[in-house]
Amino acid sequence: MAPGLNSLGLTTLILSSARNASMHRNNCEQLAEHVKLIGNLLEKLKSTNLVTLPAVKEPLDGLDEALKKALDLVESCRDKSWLYMLALGWSIVYQFRRVQAETDRYLHLVPLISLVHEFQMQNLEECLQAIEQDQREYSLDEEDVEAQRVILKPDRTKKDANILEKSLSRRYPDLRFQEALQEEKEKMHVELQRSRTIDDSKQCRVIEHLIDVTENVVNVLPGKEVHKLLVNEPAYVLAGYMTNEKPRGRELGLKTEERCQSEWQVDLFDCCSEPCLSLKTCFYPCGVFSSITNVVSKGKTSREQAISDLMAYSLICGCRCYSCCIRKKLRELFNIKGGSGDDYLTHLICCCCAMVQEWRELEARGFEGCEGREMIPPPYQYMKP
Repeated sequence: MAPGLNSLGLTTLILSSARNASMHRNNCEQLAEHVKLIGNLLEKLKSTNLVTLPAVKEPLDGLDEALKKALDLVESCRDKSWLYMLALGWSIVYQFRRVQAETDRYLHLVPLISLVHEFQMQNLEECLQAIEQDQREYSLDEEDVEAQRVILKPDRTKKDANILEKSLSRRYPDLRFQEALQEEKEKMHVELQRSRTIDDSKQCRVIEHLIDVTENVVNVLPGKEVHKLLVNEPAYVLAGYMTNEKPRGRELGLKTEERCQSEWQVDLFDCCSEPCLSLKTCFYPCGVFSSITNVVSKGKTSREQAISDLMAYSLICGCRCYSCCIRKKLRELFNIKGGSGDDYLTHLICCCCAMVQEWRELEARGFEGCEGREMIPPPYQYMKP
């Protein structure tokens, strides 16, 4: 099959699946519109000699893979449990953004290849411009955000049940509430079996909680302790998993939050295991610190702003105070044991080791954006659809 022909078929499948999506429908429609522009470009590309060049095969093969991911994502929104996809929430939103960015990246190679081989681009420039200017905004609807909060709560009231019933009625207009819950329960048992097969304990915990939601929509019972489970939602961190486990021994006198505190997963003096990152931190500490600040603040503080703030604090010899505050925010984000005094002394005595530890901790905790050293601030993504 000639390069690009498979991609054309994939664009058709994506458009068809997007029309039948039950969850993230608006995002699916936006992605479909963008994919339609790509299809128009591929149609014109077919009519040129450019498509026969060996140099074109690699980027178009990459485009095929990116469109396959887009198709899988849209089909997940069409076929999988509505509650399950709702729980994944912002994780799915960022997958939509990533898929569009990936498809566009391969298309950017077309003008470069054309220039190298001295092809005329008049017929393609308009399509490429349209794709480049088509910047979509993927997000969650307000109603979905509200419903997501409900299903991830450890205890749910009658008011919560009404919110969930309203949301489910849009997904299952022909079914009664209990029938819709049963339908969702059956779908989630399939997901649970799949997650157990691949030994994904985090997804299993989420799915088991969602199955419990379908069985006990109103669930306000005493004696339940809340354990934190990182799930994508606007605040990025949500206490959303419950258990009936009783506290033991000396834990009886502790608050739930204290019992749930965790340790650092990366040792402070383990920086030698990442020599490249350690060298970068030694020679360009401001850059690494600004990236950590950008991620920990969930994008609220840009890298440029973080460096400017650091320079301002250095004028009054307070840069260590600023850096230790960022370390404190990171600890609070993951509920890691420690105190402000420890944070300050760590940055005062071994600042570079501290920053290496902080960045690697973000990686170890599954904080997307740290993978591949990409210093960007997306949210947690522990689960995949």
